[in-house]
Amino acid sequence: MSKMTSDDMSFLEHLETLRWHLLRSFVAIGAFAIVAFIFHDFIFDNILLAPKKGDFFTNIYLCKLGEWASIPRLCINKLPLQIINIKMAGQFAMHIGVSFALGFIFAFPVIFWELWRFIKPALYTHEISHARGAVFYTSALFMLGVLFGYYIIAPLSVHFLGSYSVSQEVTNQINLRSYIGTITSVTLASGVTFELPVLIFFFSRIGLVTPQFLRKYRKHAIILILVLAATITPPDIFSLFLVTLPLLVLYEVGIRISSRVLKRQAQPPEKQ
Repeated sequence: MSKMTSDDMSFLEHLETLRWHLLRSFVAIGAFAIVAFIFHDFIFDNILLAPKKGDFFTNIYLCKLGEWASIPRLCINKLPLQIINIKMAGQFAMHIGVSFALGFIFAFPVIFWELWRFIKPALYTHEISHARGAVFYTSALFMLGVLFGYYIIAPLSVHFLGSYSVSQEVTNQINLRSYIGTITSVTLASGVTFELPVLIFFFSRIGLVTPQFLRKYRKHAIILILVLAATITPPDIFSLFLVTLPLLVLYEVGIRISSRVLKRQAQPPEKQ
């Protein structure tokens, strides 16, 4: 089976092609960043600062669940959390940083599409058919992870870290950079973590993992997932369960994906 193109490109030609793909990716990030910069009032008031408020979507429904289950601890972020800025250019620098972070998140499908267009000519026809939908699934998983991080992990982390106290004589006045850094880091980390099935797919394609390997070390994976979940969530059972459950589901999905990859590779060439 031949590749999609038979043209032999030199190293410099490959670099030139890559440069244009990267340029278009940066343009997409810049365009979304400009939009985010312009609508900063909405982004900060209604998105980034929302998880610390009692009327945030997750906080409301967790509180209702806590009342129903008689677990008062589920009623989170009821006390006001004061955010302060201690640097002259702190708010302006944060404004720019958040704009580019959001630019990257919203431009992620474009970035991955450009990456796919760069590597696609080097693939065989059957490899391309097996990877059909890669851009969609990768982007969808990333966005799903970002939403999970924002609506689940972020408010839990804000509640625990913002209300934690070592002494009644110490008052929490959270720095703007610290607060925004926490929100963006847990959100982006969640988005990347949700790419686990995609990672397993590519590792299976190149033979680094197999379904048997994943099943054999399932217990080890569960421990690692628990450690990861405990690292990015408050130390309570409910928060740990909320984060661990989808990661375990993604791992099991990864096992199924790995099985399908090996079955396709085992098919005779004429059926591919």
